[in-house]
Amino acid sequence: MTSVLPIIHHRDYTADTPDGHRFPMQKFARLAEVLIQDGLVPYGFITPEPIDRSALIAAHSPDYVDAVLTRSLPAQAARRIGFELTERVVLRARLATAGTLLAARYALAHGLACNSAGGSHHARPDYGAGFCVFNDVAVAAAVLLADAAVRHIMVVDLDVHHGDGTAVIFQNEPRVFTFSMHCDDNWPLEKPPSDLDIALPKGTGDVGYLAALDEHLPALLDEIRPDLVFYIAGVDPHQDDRLGKLALTDHGLMARERRVIGAVRGRAIPLVTVLGGGYGHDVDAVARRHSFVFHAAADFLVG
Repeated sequence: MTSVLPIIHHRDYTADTPDGHRFPMQKFARLAEVLIQDGLVPYGFITPEPIDRSALIAAHSPDYVDAVLTRSLPAQAARRIGFELTERVVLRARLATAGTLLAARYALAHGLACNSAGGSHHARPDYGAGFCVFNDVAVAAAVLLADAAVRHIMVVDLDVHHGDGTAVIFQNEPRVFTFSMHCDDNWPLEKPPSDLDIALPKGTGDVGYLAALDEHLPALLDEIRPDLVFYIAGVDPHQDDRLGKLALTDHGLMARERRVIGAVRGRAIPLVTVLGGGYGHDVDAVARRHSFVFHAAADFLVG
């Protein structure tokens, strides 16, 4: 176990989007500044190289991957994603996916690692959606399984939106257990079943949310006994999130991060965290919420 938290980040996690775009792209750059200011990056970030095609097709269809990489995706398919597939946006998707795979390798070596992007759980095998180009967690999991680096993986998805893409990609893969806890009255309308779905009513706050997490996560970890956990730490369950519809406070979010990290690492299971969703006009506030999981991880290492 390393005493310094491995954090994967690349300056090109931030790409250009039009003014007023619903996806707060600048949060990635701001998060990096927060992590540096808070002293969590004493020796610098670990930077990924863009992931290659062979890894992407472990979870996505070759036709879809090629259309994205050559920027020849039909306009309707690009609209479903929510981004114009500029060269920078495609690079960002490749880097974020590589970052999750790299963080997973660090987690397997050191017990715990964090990617400062990722959690693009709406991307399915043959299309992207909901600001998700490639499903980074699915790609990383599929590559590690193919490499025989792990035998069983668990995805803990606490983004406020259902992890539909991950559920579809692994629907026939018994080596990956998908757990999604989300708001029931929220996008996407179609919610294909994960291995376990916990749908919370709109307006659920700290007490109800943490009680549901405590009811299910420890028992799942004991039952599944995974070799690696991917944690999608979306902060969009926050009460001030534009797209969330749940009502967690800052205190509730930090308590959630500590519970997840404590439950997983307390069982000596390697853990990789990825960012997930977080939406708002106040980029500083969104970035600060995203920093909570990094602080909780660093605190676990030293505490």
